[in-house]
Amino acid sequence: MTVTFHVLGPLEVRRDGQPVRISGRKPRLLLATLLLDAGQVVAADLLAEVLWAQRPPRSAQANLRTYASSLRADLGDLLRSDGGGYAIDVTASELDLLAFEELVDQGEYDAALALWRGAPLCDLPGSPVWDRRIEALRDLRARAAEALIERRIAAGDHDGAVSELRGLLAEQPYREDLWGRLLLTLHRGGRKAEALRAYATVRGRLVDELGVEPGTELRSAYELILADESATVVPRQLPPDLPDFTGRADEVARLSRPHPVAVVSGPPGCGKSALAVHVGHALRAAYPSGQLYLELGDREPGDLLAEALRALGVATPPPTVAERSALLRSLLAERPMLVLLDDARDAAQVRPLLPGNGSAVIVTSRRRITELPGAAFVQLGPLAPGEALSLLAKVAGTDRVAREREPALAIVAACGHLPLAVRNAGARLAARPGWSLSVLRQRLEDDWLAELRDVREGLDRGYARLPDEAARTLATLGLLGPAAQPGWVIDAALGRHGAGEVTDLLVEVNLLDPVGTDDTGQPRYRVPDLIAEHARRQPGDPAAVGRVLAAWTATAEHAMARLPTTVFSLTAAGAPRWRLPGPVLDRLTADPVTWFEAEHETLAAAVETAAGNGAAESAWGLAAAMVPYLDLRCHLGTWRRTHTVALAAARAAGDRYGEAAMLRGLAQVALYQDRYDEATDAFTRSRQIFRDMGDRRAEATSICGLGAVSQFRGRHAQALGHFRQALAIFEATGDKPGEAYARQAIGRVCLKSGDLAQASESLGLAMRLAQELGDSHREGCVCVQMGHLHQAISFHRHALEIFESLGDRHCGAYALQSLAGLQAANGDLARASSGLERALRIFQELGDRSGEASSTQLLGELHRSAGRTGLARDYLRQADALRASL
Repeated sequence: MTVTFHVLGPLEVRRDGQPVRISGRKPRLLLATLLLDAGQVVAADLLAEVLWAQRPPRSAQANLRTYASSLRADLGDLLRSDGGGYAIDVTASELDLLAFEELVDQGEYDAALALWRGAPLCDLPGSPVWDRRIEALRDLRARAAEALIERRIAAGDHDGAVSELRGLLAEQPYREDLWGRLLLTLHRGGRKAEALRAYATVRGRLVDELGVEPGTELRSAYELILADESATVVPRQLPPDLPDFTGRADEVARLSRPHPVAVVSGPPGCGKSALAVHVGHALRAAYPSGQLYLELGDREPGDLLAEALRALGVATPPPTVAERSALLRSLLAERPMLVLLDDARDAAQVRPLLPGNGSAVIVTSRRRITELPGAAFVQLGPLAPGEALSLLAKVAGTDRVAREREPALAIVAACGHLPLAVRNAGARLAARPGWSLSVLRQRLEDDWLAELRDVREGLDRGYARLPDEAARTLATLGLLGPAAQPGWVIDAALGRHGAGEVTDLLVEVNLLDPVGTDDTGQPRYRVPDLIAEHARRQPGDPAAVGRVLAAWTATAEHAMARLPTTVFSLTAAGAPRWRLPGPVLDRLTADPVTWFEAEHETLAAAVETAAGNGAAESAWGLAAAMVPYLDLRCHLGTWRRTHTVALAAARAAGDRYGEAAMLRGLAQVALYQDRYDEATDAFTRSRQIFRDMGDRRAEATSICGLGAVSQFRGRHAQALGHFRQALAIFEATGDKPGEAYARQAIGRVCLKSGDLAQASESLGLAMRLAQELGDSHREGCVCVQMGHLHQAISFHRHALEIFESLGDRHCGAYALQSLAGLQAANGDLARASSGLERALRIFQELGDRSGEASSTQLLGELHRSAGRTGLARDYLRQADALRASL
């Protein structure tokens, strides 16, 4: 038994094709409301509003249950109650409304429209609750009817289209666009006299009933019929398709689907026009009335419309843009065409060129044009490496590329995998059959702009179109290197806050790529490589790079000051600083470790940029500001790289203080990597320079480094001498954090040498200082030594808690190692082994080979004491190998 429901007209219910009587108006209203939202629960309050439009009675809910029960008796289990409402579950085969929507989605317009028997639910009084749903159905019916009309016109079925148009006009008698299409369809079907009578009819109706003359579009259709222009012109204007078109399968498939408007956007050289032309040729058969092609560039809409109208046979286009646009729509309304609008400037240039329904438009633009309603958007980027290589082979020769695959891959990489650049490169090779691909590879690496003229000219045109601020910003970003930059960098480049409109413009024209948001919530941007290389050669603002470096310096120092420990930090007092607004700066660096995690690679690139631009103090100031974070996270490679670059810049500039600061930082890296001779030499040279320049506190930091070297070498007396000398300087200069460090270091050496009384005194003073300063990191370091002194696990656990709360995995690993030693001594081998394994993993992740060696050694000893000789032997051999590699 099959029950079907019909709402596209009077409400009907049928069982096996026979009508089912639903008694009573209110049950019918209830059923109609549920069917309009089939499958969805409709709240009881909403149902009551439909059934009792003025004021529901107190018994409304009880009455509603009665009506629902009555419907259930007629319809069975299709009706269900759910919480505070009711629903009816039907499929498209059971409800004409759902079938209609499905058929429209499938493009089966004839079948869809055949389901309509009149206005939806026209036998019922209606309700405001229904209005939105019924209005949407009417709109969908109108769109389906218009689509069917377009299909009939394209197939040459003018009589069928006229019939459909008259049906729509019976419902919407004042729609001038429909009247215009009726006129032109009658005319093209050979019924010119009838078309002229139709114009007289609608004009009379508009004048008599509304008091207005026909609008521009309708008049244009009438004038076109009178002139009988463009009767036989069929434009075929598409440029030739590229025989070696390569890749873009997904984009071709998407553009080949029906779209009234599709916008293809992307950076210069990515093949927007080639893709549009390729798809256009594939779609030609679907648009037998013709294909229009317009190259937009910087031309005005009026000129472009005149060109299009002349192509359609209009010898004298109307005088105004509005009239030309209306005439174009009229001409294409009954002759759907494919329209390709190439190299559009913006949406305002495109809008007057858009035809009405039926035609398909493909727009290409460097700008991300998203303002055209209903347009499909295709964003192009580089080709995949394999596709780029295939394109090069098609242009330069398949055998040739196959023989020299490695240089071929390098060539397409140097071209940024952009189709235009790859095609340029392939053409140069094809014209020079005697060249090895390695020759072109080298020439591209030396100066690709000189080799790829078409690409350079395209970039020149794009750069010339930019407003001054955007052009200067792009040139500055090109100079900052390949690293993605946070959005605030553009503010610094321009020297003003709130430069978001410049960022947006560069993104819209595909010269700046958004690359996501970092962990601090900042959007990040990157200039594509070829665009960046071109931008670096353009005139820019000489001070802009300096402002960006000044902003990095100020922001990095602000974040550094918020880190758990900044002992021995050095700053470049004379380096320029450009500060972000306070609230922005505080928000960015609220979690300084997260900020440095997001930015340390970009900061390292900024150090190199500063050094390359001769800004020595900015270079070493940035490098120095990174040190507390690099120390915390054990990023020794970045530390060494930035300091080496900044040291060379400082020496070239004759900046002695900067030289000393970088030597001190490089010495610390050498110490961590157990290169003791190198560390001693650098600490000694930095100490001498600081002394010569009269900076006693900085000198003391280098002396502490010498003390650490001596300690690690087991020269305890020498180490104590250094630390005590540094302590005296810190006390004299009032440097309390330095004093806390020195006292802890003295306590650590005394503990190693067996002077427990002195160790206790020094560590106690260091602990008091750390707590007074609120320096929890220093407190944790002292706790580790106090745990050794008193053989107390509680100290180690407290230290571990501190380091974990600060995110200092490195010091935490040493605390774990020390804790494991006490646990092993107390016979808790399981916990000791687990802690050492954890510490070992951290040392391995951070690249601390010394910590890795000591943890491996302790694990070997632990397993040996537990009688696991084989496992112990493996660990001890690993420890020996690690120590040998130090």
